[in-house]
Amino acid sequence: MTATDGRVFPAKADIPPDTPVVKGKLSRDDYVMRALMVVIALYLVVSLVLPLYAMLSKSLSTFTYDLSAYEVQVSDEAGNYTTDPVTLAELNDDLGRLEPSDLATGADGRLEVVQLFPDFDFRSPVMYRLRNTTDEGRFLVGSQLHTGTDWLEMDSNTFRRAYLRPVRSVGFQNFTEYFSNPALFSSIQNSLLIATISTIITVTLAFWFAYALNRSCMRFKGVFRMVAMMPILVPSLLPGIALIYLFGNQGMINWMLMGADIYGPIGIVIGSVFFTFPHAFIIIATALSISDARYYEAALSLRSSPWRTFWTVTIPGARYGLISAAFVVFNLVITDFGLPKVIGGQFDVLAVDIYKQVIGQQNFEMGAVVSVVLVVPAILAFTVDRIVQRRQVAMLSARSVPYQPKPNRAMDNFFLVYSLLVALFIVGLLAVCQFAALVKFWPYDLSLSLNNYRFDLMDGGGWSSYYNSIKLGLLTALSGTVVIFVGAYLVEKANGFAMGRAIFQMVAMLPMAIPGMVLGLAYIFFFNDPDNPLNFLYGTMAILVIATVTHFYTVSHLTAVTALKQMDRDFEAVSASLKTPTVKLFSRVTVPVCLPAILDISIYLFVNALTTVSAVVFLYSPDTALASVAVLNMDDAGDIAPAAAMGMMIFYTNAGARIVHMILSRGVLKRTQAWRG
Repeated sequence: MTATDGRVFPAKADIPPDTPVVKGKLSRDDYVMRALMVVIALYLVVSLVLPLYAMLSKSLSTFTYDLSAYEVQVSDEAGNYTTDPVTLAELNDDLGRLEPSDLATGADGRLEVVQLFPDFDFRSPVMYRLRNTTDEGRFLVGSQLHTGTDWLEMDSNTFRRAYLRPVRSVGFQNFTEYFSNPALFSSIQNSLLIATISTIITVTLAFWFAYALNRSCMRFKGVFRMVAMMPILVPSLLPGIALIYLFGNQGMINWMLMGADIYGPIGIVIGSVFFTFPHAFIIIATALSISDARYYEAALSLRSSPWRTFWTVTIPGARYGLISAAFVVFNLVITDFGLPKVIGGQFDVLAVDIYKQVIGQQNFEMGAVVSVVLVVPAILAFTVDRIVQRRQVAMLSARSVPYQPKPNRAMDNFFLVYSLLVALFIVGLLAVCQFAALVKFWPYDLSLSLNNYRFDLMDGGGWSSYYNSIKLGLLTALSGTVVIFVGAYLVEKANGFAMGRAIFQMVAMLPMAIPGMVLGLAYIFFFNDPDNPLNFLYGTMAILVIATVTHFYTVSHLTAVTALKQMDRDFEAVSASLKTPTVKLFSRVTVPVCLPAILDISIYLFVNALTTVSAVVFLYSPDTALASVAVLNMDDAGDIAPAAAMGMMIFYTNAGARIVHMILSRGVLKRTQAWRG
């Protein structure tokens, strides 16, 4: 075999079978890249895998008081112990003071020992002795923990401050209790029902909207695309507030519901359609934009009717996009917390159940159980979506002819009207929120004022929460973009280490299947553990940044990998042959070429950092209150108009960030992407 430069190499068949295989020696850059991959993988393990493991352990943990693990002895008034010691279990059997349900508790539970002594008087001169019957037993006297089996003698005044500590057992008792509770179990049915209905409506509306923009010659397509993206810029709570002003008890047009109640499934479905619409539209529009005109020419030559062509050509070509959009919408709806919290009323769903169990009842074990239940449909939807995407085949070949729609006045006018109605729905809800933010006192004083923007006079954290959100967005965009892009580069461009790269890729895909509420609760169990050396992060801005970057890691990672796949690996081969350091290649070639994707990742992280509620609602402190959480807290406090005002501040901030991103992208394309022309 002769190379282009004249060198002769033996053919593979001429090489003796016993010739040893010489493996390439790893260079210094290879070691550095692997070390960086391990570092970022450790970040994902600490920020995702370990918290989820802690949450799963919590869901399987049951804490009860084992009265048989303690013995007590009481003296007479002279201080003499004339009776034999008895266990607290025997004492309770004789008196019947505590039922089995009274002995179930949480991890931080305490049980007063004096509850088993109906005639207890802290002024009594009698003495008490208490001990553990096993080395694993423990009880508190005041704030001091006592272990071991030695007797502790106390007077009456000290004995009243004796508390038993619970014993941990592992099992499925919490899950049994959850599924045996009809009120809690109904949340599963409610969540599945709402997610299914919302998915059908959203995908249907988004399909025809995307069809109008891709398969018709109607006017103002650019405007409609911009309007379709608006819901991404606001928290999911905001459409709930708008619906309250429209259809609530004192709503502008509540008569249109004909007696139905907006507080419940109707409101959740309408709001879900609003905030999931752009996600479905993006996916379906991408699927419809890739089509081969030859199929339509063949259908026309066979005299196929437009309706039959639609079902035999258009739908099959877009089916993977439709399926993917359906699962994305389903996942978003079933895991959303903000909208059901604002407008759900008494209609409970899984995400709100987690909030109630943790914040309302301080039952962290049951909150972990609900989180595990919520993860199951989310992971199933994500898994099916990934399987569907793997089965997708290329719709365009080298011989394909791009489809160009032909003018049809009747159809174009129909789709223009349809698009106007959808745009009116989106813009209308935002306009209602802005109107509500400017009205002095709805519905009694409709004069306009900026009083609702005086956030420092209301619950929610004041203007500092807004500034904290901007700080969170900037830190998330900066640190997240660096970590995610470098991680994607290492996965895509590193030499060898196939197993490690595959594991890294698998872990990088996991965040998309984890709801924000679940991730936030898992962070409580992991980072708030006093024995965790990372405990110092809890309650700081750093943990909010970590949670946000981790929550939105997958989409950003896929964006970076897609951009990097467009670069041939010959760049790395040429760099190695010229002995150019990988860092130099990365900074001078890879980053400039992928700069548009890097900017897309940064704006994606910034916008989501400002709008997310579920991932941070358990993690903020008084010093790190956020604007999105302030909307929730102000709504809880009854300050609905200020909540709408804060929501609109988030919208305008994200819109401004999008404009800056667009300007920067155009400048970057002119300066660094001229080679594409």
